[in-house]
Amino acid sequence: MLELDQYKTTLGTLKEPLEEVKGSLDLAGKQNRVIELEKMMEEPTFWNDAEKAAKITTELKNTKDTVKKITDLAQEYDDIGMMIELAYEEDDEETTAEVGRMLERFADELETLRMSTLLNGEFDDKNAIVTLHSGAGGTESCDWCEMLYRMYTRWAAAKGYTVDVLDLQDGDEAGIKSVTMQINGLNAYGYMRSEHGIHRLVRISPFNAQAKRQTSFVSCDVMPDIEEDLDIEIPDDDIRIDVFRSSGAGGQKVNKTSSAIRITHYPTGIVVQCQNERSQYQNKDKAMQMLKAKLFILKQQENAEKAGAIRGEVADIAWGSQIRSYVLQPYTMVKDHRTGVETANAGAVLDGDIDKFMGGYLKWKALGGKQPAQEV
Repeated sequence: MLELDQYKTTLGTLKEPLEEVKGSLDLAGKQNRVIELEKMMEEPTFWNDAEKAAKITTELKNTKDTVKKITDLAQEYDDIGMMIELAYEEDDEETTAEVGRMLERFADELETLRMSTLLNGEFDDKNAIVTLHSGAGGTESCDWCEMLYRMYTRWAAAKGYTVDVLDLQDGDEAGIKSVTMQINGLNAYGYMRSEHGIHRLVRISPFNAQAKRQTSFVSCDVMPDIEEDLDIEIPDDDIRIDVFRSSGAGGQKVNKTSSAIRITHYPTGIVVQCQNERSQYQNKDKAMQMLKAKLFILKQQENAEKAGAIRGEVADIAWGSQIRSYVLQPYTMVKDHRTGVETANAGAVLDGDIDKFMGGYLKWKALGGKQPAQEV
């Protein structure tokens, strides 16, 4: 009974956070928006404008998904309350254990939904374009780059997001020199912007015959995918367009045609690449879209501090500039140096369990980036 009393108390403390989440996400407003969007889709001319129709259907799906998450969570809260009363009546260990599991799952789901209320930036709801570059460490860093690529793709899959690889350069001996991928899903950029910076790995190198401990670095650049046609003029003299053969995994057509595109913007030093599309023209269009998105964001900034909030600070991919360290030897620990969030379960993190770090970052930013988050 003491255990049930604790569960009941814990459930009671979660009531107020649940109501706060419902208010922050404007449940009633979203339910009304669903009705409005459904009425739009019933119009006979709805599909005449395919681009507009696609945006409305996407908004409808995302809004419905949010409404369902809130209502399901509220129902789950009531179900746990009923299960606690049932457990009191039956005085059964199995029922009590089930209450504990339900409560733990509910708390995790509530925290995930609460974290989404912090995604209120201008571009947070967009897809994310993520570029990983191996840094100091040679083949070891290329292997670390591939490990991070795997971590982010596994995280994206767990979120229900899809991943499109826009560009990939294999390492000379192993791993990946660089990869650009687009993570598609609601709030993908809002979550992934927490990953922008230098990631440091410490482990016993599998590429060192003497089994020495080695430190490797990879940079992670994150930008929102701004789909609309941006009104930005880019003079031809400001850019260089290079066409080259695609590389990396991709089937029989890879390396047979020069379809990959690299665009260098001289005034800013920005370089974008794309080799994912089927034709040179499609790759060029996507690369130009990426370049315009970066320039658009930079144009919106009034000072360097605001620019850093989206584009991130420019830093060498080496010691002293990392945002997060992943230590595999002589002990296991992953620690975010901005927020103070850390865990000893490095294996789970490398398998994609990074929500605790993203949540810590969002809390840290909400506090103005001045205080480390104590717990997540």
